[in-house]
Amino acid sequence: MALEDGEKPGSTLVVVRKPKDCIILLLRVVAFLATLSATLVMALNKETKTLVVATVGTTQVKATLTAKFQHNPANVYFVVANAMASFHNLLMIIVHLCGGKFKDKGLRLVMMAILDMMTVALASSGDGAATFMAQLGKNGNSHARWNKICDKFGKFCDHGGGALIASYIGLLLLVVITVLSIIKLLKTK
Repeated sequence: MALEDGEKPGSTLVVVRKPKDCIILLLRVVAFLATLSATLVMALNKETKTLVVATVGTTQVKATLTAKFQHNPANVYFVVANAMASFHNLLMIIVHLCGGKFKDKGLRLVMMAILDMMTVALASSGDGAATFMAQLGKNGNSHARWNKICDKFGKFCDHGGGALIASYIGLLLLVVITVLSIIKLLKTK
């Protein structure tokens, strides 16, 4: 093939095909489900425990403590970022299904690629913030005297970890969708 095009022998020609619309739609649906499940799991994450906080003589002093996602601003940001990513994917699915009705296809593809990149940045920052707080909850920070909480609130930390896994899967799919959207944009002429 290289000799037919007048190129030097030994050079390779990389052919990038235009992604099929059904592949992008399928990836978008799975990314929507992943980010939506991450949003719901973290938003409904709550655990209540009764712990012994002190012992006076032989009497134990107990306190009932509740761990909620609202107690941590990073987790609230995680929920909001994933909800916005879910909404973006749902909106793009609707645009994809009803896209034939729009007159200017080039502008639509450009806007979709830009919005996809913005959604990747938003979801990535939410994942990073929640991952940092998960690490802090699991290990604590002895220098700042922040105690770990996952040894006391195991179910809360397990649900948070599950939400993080679902969100990272959604983020990976969003990156793939963004790359495919840009390829589709470049191949449209």
